[in-house]
Amino acid sequence: MDLNKIRTDINNVDGELLSLLAKRRQLTLNVARSKEIDLKPVRDQEREQQLLEKLVALGKEQGLDAQYVVRLFQTIIEDSVLRQQAWLQGQQNTSQDLVTVAYLGAKGSYSYIAAHGYFARRDHSLVELGCANFDDVIQAVERGNADYGILPIENTSSGSINEVYDLLQQTHLQIVGETTETIGHCLLTLPGADLSAISTIYAHPQVISQCSNHLRQYHGVKLEYCASSAHAMAQVKDSQDPTRAAIASKAGGELYGLEPRQEKLANQAENESRFILVSRKAKDVPVQVPAKTTLIMATGQKAGALVDALLVLKNNGLIMSKLTSRPIPGNPWEEMFYLDIEANINSDNMKQALAELVPITRFIKILGCYQSERIMPTELE
Repeated sequence: MDLNKIRTDINNVDGELLSLLAKRRQLTLNVARSKEIDLKPVRDQEREQQLLEKLVALGKEQGLDAQYVVRLFQTIIEDSVLRQQAWLQGQQNTSQDLVTVAYLGAKGSYSYIAAHGYFARRDHSLVELGCANFDDVIQAVERGNADYGILPIENTSSGSINEVYDLLQQTHLQIVGETTETIGHCLLTLPGADLSAISTIYAHPQVISQCSNHLRQYHGVKLEYCASSAHAMAQVKDSQDPTRAAIASKAGGELYGLEPRQEKLANQAENESRFILVSRKAKDVPVQVPAKTTLIMATGQKAGALVDALLVLKNNGLIMSKLTSRPIPGNPWEEMFYLDIEANINSDNMKQALAELVPITRFIKILGCYQSERIMPTELE
């Protein structure tokens, strides 16, 4: 059999698959238009369950494994849900085709990749504004030099990014969106470099923390902390020194002409980072879209104060998906609490909970209400 002919046939089938996926994605926007009129929730998991069962049965008739079919269509369904949510959000809020986004680092940084991933679902063109640090991202948006800023807030391996949480205490910006990116850390070098001769590795401190187990094998290798992953890659490219390496993404390495030599370096196999999008103005979240509200609160210095506040959420049927504490500046040994609550700030139970929290806390600050992009896959029983 002619291998080239077989590969040509596969390429043709792949092209047909892409055309059909694009057609399916366009049809999902018609679903969103219908739900805008009927005020139906974006997700219908009973319908998703029935769809998967039907597709698994059809796949078996054609010799396809059930797990293969389920995993493939879970990804397609997730894309459909996110596209519908983004479209409904755009209908309820005035949007523009060209937006300026501030992010940490330069082209190829993880924040750069997250920004492009977020706005690709919204069909916006980006004007990129790279910044030296997280505070510069905040300042760029506050001063009107950027429409949005994108900031990493937590990672499945290294946990909360405290510097960003501390900045959120001081700003009047609102969180208006979130996105999660799979972070694939790679060891990047100049093409053809000898790995055994590596003497210096450049990386952002968070990346070094996330890859600490892998880095223990490099005895005598110097670790250089960089302001961003883009800066780490630039250091290697500009030096043209084959003994230097960077830890960053494979996609970022391509932009800098670097070769991935080792992949999947993170301590956890599933290494993901959650990013938030901040803006000067809050946005309304449509009732059809799952929403998340983020707030800061400080409880009194008395026994059970935090428990009393959390019971308010429980009694109002609210789910808290995140709770973290940070020191209150100027108040030694006192903490404030950041909470992510799975609710729209305009919902009745959220309004009632806030009304009950105000008299039993020292202060509350709403950081934003935004659509939740955590899409839990529908599973077949």
